[in-house]
Amino acid sequence: QVQLVESGGGLVQAGESLRLSCAASGRTFEIYSVGWFRQAPGKEREIVAAITWDGTITYYSESAQGRFTMPRDNAKNTVYLQMNSLKPEDTAVYYCNAVKDPPLSTRPNRGYWGQGTQVTVSS
Repeated sequence: QVQLVESGGGLVQAGESLRLSCAASGRTFEIYSVGWFRQAPGKEREIVAAITWDGTITYYSESAQGRFTMPRDNAKNTVYLQMNSLKPEDTAVYYCNAVKDPPLSTRPNRGYWGQGTQVTVSS
C-alpha cells in the first residue's frame, strides 16, 4: 500500500503562485509515477501534470504547460506542484495520484489517491 497526503492548498488572487505537496509513504519503492489531477465543481477529474518517480518522464496538460512545474524531493518522498500565474479557472480540488506500473498516470482510473486539497483563485 502507498499512502498519499496532499497539502498546500488555499485562497490566492489571480496571478499569484502556490505550491502543493504530495508526500508518499508506505511501499514507495513500488511507485512508477505520480500525477496531479484536479476536479472543479460539476466537472470531471482531469490530469494536470505527471512525473515518473525517477523524474525522467513528465507530462503537462495544455493548461499547465508553461505555468506549472513538478519539483521532487526524493529524500522526503515528496512531489510538489508549483503553480505560477494562477487563474480563476484553476480553482478546483487538487488530488495526488500514484501508480505502480506504466504508463504514466494521466487518467483518473487507477492507483492510489490522496484526500485532496482545495485551491481557490479569486479574480
